[in-house]
Amino acid sequence: MSLQIKYNPAIHHRSSIHMPGYDYSSQGDYFITLCINERYCLLGEILDGNMILNDAGQMVEKWFLEIQKKYPSIKCGSYVVMPNHFHFIIKIIADKQSNENISIFKVMNWFKTMTTNEYIRGVKNKNWQHFNKRFWQLRYWDHIIREENELYNIEQYIIKNPSKWEEDKLNSSYSNRTMEEIAIYEKENWMV
Repeated sequence: MSLQIKYNPAIHHRSSIHMPGYDYSSQGDYFITLCINERYCLLGEILDGNMILNDAGQMVEKWFLEIQKKYPSIKCGSYVVMPNHFHFIIKIIADKQSNENISIFKVMNWFKTMTTNEYIRGVKNKNWQHFNKRFWQLRYWDHIIREENELYNIEQYIIKNPSKWEEDKLNSSYSNRTMEEIAIYEKENWMV
């Protein structure tokens, strides 16, 4: 006999971690972090401060670079695939030839769908490690980049991220698999 839990909006809700009232289809740069569900290291490993992508990590990188082909008003910026998370910058630009209604939410839904579906095929056909219930955590972290020096600091953070893996709060061996509700950024050195 399975226990059925009735939905109760007073306890079964997720508050938005996005900026209230902000139009996420606005032109500009966005720094985004996606985490593997339960922080399992499914995308590769860090050796001597360098990220070594496995097939799954290469697949994530491939689909990230496909974003700007799928959505002409999106440009992919700096990125790093880490063992259990993915940091990247994307830019929404004005595209006068297109009536494309694009938002960060739409792009993230597409990206998470494509990578999840291909990962499932990898589990079935290539013996990739199984994941629990979902590939990515439901939510992702985003930051609207407002200044050039902030963009520079974030790009440096992304570039140096593999060399700082031992201290990384997203390192599952450092923090023991952390659930997404706890995975919130505080003040980071790249923030202006």
